[in-house]
Amino acid sequence: MTEFMRNSDAFTWAMESDPRLRSTVVTVIMLDRSPDWDEVRNRFDVISRAVPMVRQRVVPSPAPAPPRWEYAPDFDLGFHMRRVTAPAPGTIDTVLEMARVAAMEDFDRARPLWEATLIDGVENNGAAVLLKFHHALTDGVGGIQIGMILFDLSEVPERHESVQPWPEVPPPQPLRGYRDTARYGAGLVADVLTGTLKNAPKMIANGIMQPVDSVSSAAELAASVYRTMRPVSRRGSSLMSNRSLIRKLGVLEIPFAQLRVAAHHGGGALNDAFVAGVAGGLRIYHEKHGVAVGDLHLTMPMSLREEGDEMGGNRITIMRFDVPVGIADPEERIRQIRDRTGKVRHEKSLPYTQWIAGALNMMPRWYIGSILRNIDFLCSDVPGIPVPVFLGGAKVLTQYAFGPTIGAAVNVTLLTYVDVCTLGIDVDTGAIPDHDVFMDSLAAGFDEVLALGVDHV
Repeated sequence: MTEFMRNSDAFTWAMESDPRLRSTVVTVIMLDRSPDWDEVRNRFDVISRAVPMVRQRVVPSPAPAPPRWEYAPDFDLGFHMRRVTAPAPGTIDTVLEMARVAAMEDFDRARPLWEATLIDGVENNGAAVLLKFHHALTDGVGGIQIGMILFDLSEVPERHESVQPWPEVPPPQPLRGYRDTARYGAGLVADVLTGTLKNAPKMIANGIMQPVDSVSSAAELAASVYRTMRPVSRRGSSLMSNRSLIRKLGVLEIPFAQLRVAAHHGGGALNDAFVAGVAGGLRIYHEKHGVAVGDLHLTMPMSLREEGDEMGGNRITIMRFDVPVGIADPEERIRQIRDRTGKVRHEKSLPYTQWIAGALNMMPRWYIGSILRNIDFLCSDVPGIPVPVFLGGAKVLTQYAFGPTIGAAVNVTLLTYVDVCTLGIDVDTGAIPDHDVFMDSLAAGFDEVLALGVDHV
């Protein structure tokens, strides 16, 4: 059975006609020693059977259907899993350089969209695993769910039986894409009719009994949809104005408890303090260059994943709004970010995310690019694993996730692990050429926020 891409995934797939908008995610897992390679391969074999998209590739469909997932005819686990030795000196910077190159490379689109590389020869007899996957394969929360198959709670690996056999992949059939597209169109019409029959009586009744409220609600929904779809005409930062294909990765570690207390002290949630820290870093970076800064455009993924959803697939929506970067007081910055994110989380357009993405997929490619190319920065908060875990008998020391910039100057991804918030910073060097200066600024921005919680931890 063919599985069509969700409209939101088809949106990210289509926008990659511009390579600056690629949706490649890279994760680095640092280990205390080299794991049992056979056990690691076995875990990925189990994952590939539990999550069909790990064995599938994306193929185009005739219009108007989105691309579809189909089982790769010659799936080879060995192609997707590699083992290498890090060049000297084998530090975290060495691993990040390997991750940087991986993040900039596109996938072989005739094959499934992921790679896993075990890196031996890391300093202090350590090792690392470099995971690379397309965002359409899974989102951050789904990735953590997959991690629960990959990791163990002790040094002794648990036994995982393969849950299902390999599927038999039929040979290519002429006109199959057109038959699938016809089926997709029929299903779409059926969904529209079902929704109309279900909701029409209520809509008519509300229109008769509460005509003013009905018109007002429709207007609010239309305004919310417009805010979601509208292009951003210009960048908020005059300093971070260029864009390129070159990326530079960096990492920071923040105490989880202290960041959470700082968030509460400022009247917000952990994510609000996280965004406030990034915003503070951006303000300091602009100050170091003598450039004034006010509000900047932020893209923030918002999870729509519900209990019972499959691990595969990207179940997020992308929300865009302005953040008060120019506010120096970290407490006030957290409060304003809390208010603005609160409004975004209650947008009336959220239940219609897939319909909106479907509409955008019919827009010209330049319009899709215009929605994203003028975003200043991107922040993503992924709740990770709260307890120590192991991979192939090796202890996981820490994990870093690097989300794609998709047109922004920088993407900062927060991933929690035990009692630490790790920050994976993906910088477009066209926008931020002095990476060290930016990293120092970002650390200073978080120091401002963390100072709110120093006396309360």
